[in-house]
Amino acid sequence: MKHHLRVAILMTLVTTVLFGLLYPLAVTGLGQLFFPAQANGGMIVQHGQVVGSRLIGQPFSAAWYFHPRPSGAGSGYDPVAPSGGASNLGPTNRQLLDRVKGDVEKLHAENPGAAIPVDLVATSGSGLDPEISPAAAEFQIPRVARERHMSETDLRGLVRNHTLGRQFGLFGEPRVNVVELNIDLDLSHPRQ
Repeated sequence: MKHHLRVAILMTLVTTVLFGLLYPLAVTGLGQLFFPAQANGGMIVQHGQVVGSRLIGQPFSAAWYFHPRPSGAGSGYDPVAPSGGASNLGPTNRQLLDRVKGDVEKLHAENPGAAIPVDLVATSGSGLDPEISPAAAEFQIPRVARERHMSETDLRGLVRNHTLGRQFGLFGEPRVNVVELNIDLDLSHPRQ
C-alpha cells in the first residue's frame, strides 16, 4: 500500500511539472519563436495604439463600413464570453430562424435583387471569424461606396487589394479581412 501511494504521488508530481509547466512553456516559447505576431494576438497598431486584431473579428455596424459575418460569441465578437463561440442552435431552432430571416430582410433592403452570400447571415464555427468571402464584400460595395461618396470601381480595387487567396494556394477559400479592410478604408478614404 505504501509503495502504491508513493508511486501515485510521484506520478502526480512528475505529470504536473511535465504537462502543467514544461509543456506550456515549450509551446509558448515555440509560438513566440516561429509565430510571434499570431502568438501575441495579431494586433494592428497605428500611431502606437492597438486598433484591432487580424485574428479576431470586430463588430462594425455603421453603414460606411464593411460588415463582418454575424457573431455567435457573446454580444458579438467577445472571445471571453461564456458561450465563447458558435451558438450551436439547430436548423429548426426558432431563435436561429428568426435571426437569419431578419438578417435576410435587412440585406434585401440594402441591395434589392442581389443574391445574398451565405456568410452574411451564417455565423462561423468560432463566432469570432474576422474574414468574409469576396462575394460578401462585393455585396456590400454599393452601400459603402454610397456612404463614403466614392466610386464603386475604387472600392472594388481596395477590396481586391485585401483579398487573400487560399492558404498555401491549396487550403480554404479566398477571403477578405474585414478589420484590415475597414482600417485601410478609413485611412485612404475618410468619411466626409
